[in-house]
Amino acid sequence: MSDVGQVLVVEDEATLAELLADYLRQANYRVKVIGDGKQVIDWVKEHKPALIVLDLMLPGKDGLTLCRELRVFTQVPILMATARVDEIDRLLGLELGADDYICKPYSPREVVARVKANLRRVELQPLAEGGAGPDLQLDPDRYQLIDGKDSIELTAVEFELFSILFNHPGVIFKRSQLMDRMYQDHRIVSDRTIDSHIRKIRKKLACLEHSANSIHSVYGVGYRFELS
Repeated sequence: MSDVGQVLVVEDEATLAELLADYLRQANYRVKVIGDGKQVIDWVKEHKPALIVLDLMLPGKDGLTLCRELRVFTQVPILMATARVDEIDRLLGLELGADDYICKPYSPREVVARVKANLRRVELQPLAEGGAGPDLQLDPDRYQLIDGKDSIELTAVEFELFSILFNHPGVIFKRSQLMDRMYQDHRIVSDRTIDSHIRKIRKKLACLEHSANSIHSVYGVGYRFELS
């Protein structure tokens, strides 16, 4: 069983780590602080925290490596902290499996707010293995989304686009990231191509009970999948 209120803070700056831990404890979370990347994997396997705040730059083993290794055996929410702006696109692209990110220097209050938001999403959306919920399934052979007793058919492109969002609930994807994942032959397509496909998918989703309003626009950024 997970310790429902336990947050693991992986941060080698002791002063910052303890400050953040204090704020999290004031918000009624139990907190463990680890400053060496080599200690993280074994501790997570034994204690199963509810969420991990993971710094990018760590001694022993860096945050990028840890994120990949964690995703081999757990889907615990990971909030990645980074001062390296050149890594943000990779984090947003979910190449590492992170659920959210925050830039240093950050406000501890903002981190606590992000922790609460990510844990709330997990509580409201218990995920079935490999999907967005027990009533929703993707059928890759028929290009169908099955919602309980109902289903819709998608085109190959629509299915590919929806699958990216569906398999990463709550994660915001930029249009450019969606294009890179969909069109790996590097063909030239515009942002409006993604928007057009999204409109068509939404029109089809409108007749389904659970997933009718599941694709959300994030102004100035892109899209995310999240059940209302």
